[in-house]
Amino acid sequence: MADHINIRPVTGTWVVRAGGAVLGESQNALELTEGDYPAVIYFPRSDIAMAFLEPSETTSSCPHKGTASYFSIIAKSGPIADAVWSYAAPAAGVAAIKDHLAFYSNKVTVEEV
Repeated sequence: MADHINIRPVTGTWVVRAGGAVLGESQNALELTEGDYPAVIYFPRSDIAMAFLEPSETTSSCPHKGTASYFSIIAKSGPIADAVWSYAAPAAGVAAIKDHLAFYSNKVTVEEV
């Protein structure tokens, strides 16, 4: 793993909400910190209502984590484009985030309850 990336399990129950709906709740979330960036909570896919997510054609690449694919959230109020990302085949050093989803905090609410 890159020296500036740390992944650890977080304690407590974490929830993600968007468009007035709870998309998921987890007691198995991970926190990824990378350099000076704000920490990101990664939720296991099994704890997220995947029926609310629609795959996007958007991708991005990180030299330390690999290629991310994106999802839009299908909310009652309308789609929230590219609000979610995931690394289906992350780099070896960050393999813990495989099968996890992260959410943009400016598009959804992620909080410990």
